[in-house]
Amino acid sequence: MKNRNISRLAVPIGVIGIIIMMVVPLPTFLLDTLIAFNITGALLILLTSMFVQRPLDFSVFPALLLVATLFRLALNISATRLVLRDGDAGKVIHAFGSFVVGGNLVIGLVIFLILVIVQMIVVTKGAERVAEVGARFTLDAMPGKQMAIDADLNAGLIDESEAKKRRAEVAAEADFYGAMDGGSKFVKGDAIAAIIITLINLIGGFAVGIIQQGLSATDAMNQYSLLSVGDGLVSQVPALLLSVATGLIVTRSATSGDMGSSVTAQLSQNKLALRIGGGAALALCVIPGLPKIPFLLVGVVVLVIAQRVKDPVPEDEAAVTEAVEMPAADSPEQLLGEMRVDPLELALSPDLVDLVDASSGDLLDRVRALRRKMAMELGVIMPPVRTRDDLDLPLSSYAIRISGVDAGTGEAPPGTVLAIGEGLQGLPGRAGVEPVFGLPGKWVPAELHYQAELSGATVVDRASVIITHLAEVVRSNASRLLGREDVRALTEVVKRTHPVVVEELTPSLLSLGQIQKVLQAMLDEGVPIRDLVRIFEALSLRAKISVDHDGLVEAARAALGPAIAAQYTTGGRLTVITLEPMLEQQLLESLRPSETGAFMAIDGLRAEAIVSEAARLAETAEQQGLAPVLACSPQLRLPLMRLLRAGSRRVQVLSYGEISGSTAQIETIGVVNGAYAGAA
Repeated sequence: MKNRNISRLAVPIGVIGIIIMMVVPLPTFLLDTLIAFNITGALLILLTSMFVQRPLDFSVFPALLLVATLFRLALNISATRLVLRDGDAGKVIHAFGSFVVGGNLVIGLVIFLILVIVQMIVVTKGAERVAEVGARFTLDAMPGKQMAIDADLNAGLIDESEAKKRRAEVAAEADFYGAMDGGSKFVKGDAIAAIIITLINLIGGFAVGIIQQGLSATDAMNQYSLLSVGDGLVSQVPALLLSVATGLIVTRSATSGDMGSSVTAQLSQNKLALRIGGGAALALCVIPGLPKIPFLLVGVVVLVIAQRVKDPVPEDEAAVTEAVEMPAADSPEQLLGEMRVDPLELALSPDLVDLVDASSGDLLDRVRALRRKMAMELGVIMPPVRTRDDLDLPLSSYAIRISGVDAGTGEAPPGTVLAIGEGLQGLPGRAGVEPVFGLPGKWVPAELHYQAELSGATVVDRASVIITHLAEVVRSNASRLLGREDVRALTEVVKRTHPVVVEELTPSLLSLGQIQKVLQAMLDEGVPIRDLVRIFEALSLRAKISVDHDGLVEAARAALGPAIAAQYTTGGRLTVITLEPMLEQQLLESLRPSETGAFMAIDGLRAEAIVSEAARLAETAEQQGLAPVLACSPQLRLPLMRLLRAGSRRVQVLSYGEISGSTAQIETIGVVNGAYAGAA
C-alpha cells in the first residue's frame, strides 16, 4: 500500500519540482545529477518503446513525452542561470563543452545544429506525419472493428466481457494515436526552443563576459560560449532519444513480438538475400582505393549468418501443409460452418454503419437492453442479434431476418429523425412510415428536431425506430425463436429451484420436443411463459391423462388464466364478446379430431359469417379504446382461434376458465350468432 501511494504521488511531485526548477537556482552538483537522470530516463524510454509488443502497451508515452520535454526545458533554464551568473554549470556541461567537441566552439555549434536538424526535420517531422495518418486511419476503421467485435459476440465466439475488453482496446487505440499526433508537436517545439535558448545563451554569455566581467572577447568565448554549446548538446542528446522513441512507437505495425525480435526474424528470413549482400560486400574489396579489411569483415559476418539461417519452406510445400492442416473448401466441416444460419440478424446498408459506432450511436446498447426486456416480458431468451452490413440492401435501409429470411424491413436515412403527426408540410424531408403501426410520417433533418416537436409531431430517432421494429418482430415470431436448446436451458433453470417439478415432467411424461411445441403455441398467441413452474405442474397433471397437444396447451393456459386475462384488462374491466348459446352448442358438436388438432366441420358461409361478425364487434370496441376478447368453452377455444386466424382476424380468444379466474369486472359488448343469408 505504501509503494502504491508513492507511485501515485511520484508524477505530481515531479511536475511540481520541474516548475520550481524554472524559478529557483540549483547547485551544480544537483544539476549534474538531474542531467544524468534526464539522459538515463530518455534512454530508458527509447528502450521501452523498442521492447513493447504493441503501441498500446506503452499508452502513457504521450503524457510522458510532455513531462520529459518540460523537464529538459527546466534543465536548460537552470543551466542558463548558472552559466550567466557563475560562469560554471557543473561538470557534465563542462565535459560536453570541452572534451566532447574538443573545446572548439565552431565544432560544437556544427554538431549542435546537425543534431537539431536530424531531430526536427528527419525524425520528428516523419513521426508527426505518421501519427497524423495513423490517427485518421484508426478513426475511420473504428466502425468496422466494432461490427467485427459484435459479430464475434453474436456468433458466440467471445463472451460479453471479452467484447467489452476489445471495444475498450479499439477506443484506446484511437485515443492513443490522437494523443501521439499532439505529442509529436511537443518534440518539434522542443527542437525549436533549443535553438533559441542556445542562441540566447551565446549572446548573453558573450555580453556578460565582456561587459560585466571585463574579459576579452577570446576569454569570454572560451568560458561562456563553450558552456552554452555544452548545455545545448546536453539537452539535445535526450531530445534526440525521445524523438527516435516517438518515431518507433508510431511506426510499429502489427507484429507479435518486440521490435528487436521482429527485426531479426524478418531480416534473416531470406537466406538468398543474405548471401547476395555478403557477396556484394566482398566484391567491394576489389575496387582500388577502398580499404579491404572493413568490407571483408562485414562480408564474412553476413555470409556466416546466411549459413545459419534455415531454408524457407517453398510456397507449394507450404500450401500442401496448409491444405493438410486446414479442412478442404468442400469438406463437411467447412461447408457446415458456411451453411450456418443466424437465428436473428439485423442487416444494415453501408450508410447506416454509423449506428453501431459506439462514439456516435447507441444501437448496440439498445439491442442488449432489448434482450433483457424480451426476457422479462415473454420469458424467452432472445438469441444474440448478429449485426452486419449488407451491400445488397438499398441505401438508408435495414432488414431484420429470422433464420436468414426477411421478417421486417424499413429505412432510417442518415442525419434524420422520424416525425410522426400532422402539420409537417412546412418541414423539409421525405415521406416515411413508422414500421410497427404503419403511421405516416416524414424523415426530417436532425437539426430540425425541435421545430418538428413544436409543430405537434412525435419525433423518434433512427435507433429507436429500428429497436421498436426489432422488438415487434421478436414478439410476433417468439415461437420461431424458441429452439430446443432454449427449452433445455429454461428447464435446467427451473430444475435448480424446483427439481421435483422437472423430474416428474420430463423425460418420463413429456419429451423436450413436446414441451417446446406447447410453449411455442402459447407464445404464438402472445402468452408469456415466464411462470414455467406453474406451466410444468399443469403439463404434468394433463400428461398423466393424455398427451394430446391441444389438451396440453389448454391445461397450461388454464394454469395461467388470471395472468392471461390481465393482459386484456383495462381500468379493472374486461371487455368480452360471447357466442350465442345455440351457435356454441352447434360448434361443439361439429368438432372433429385431426393430426394437426381439432377443427370445426361447418360450411364455409357459416365460418365466414362468424369471422366477419367477430371482427366487426372487435373493431367497434377498439375504436372506443377497448381491448375485447372472444370468450368460449375450453374445448372450442383452439379451433375457434384457428378459424379466426385463417380469416386473417387477430381477435384474441379466451376460454371461460381463463376469464373466471380474473378479478376484473366482466363487460359483454356483443354476441356472435353466426347468422348468414340463406341459413335454414
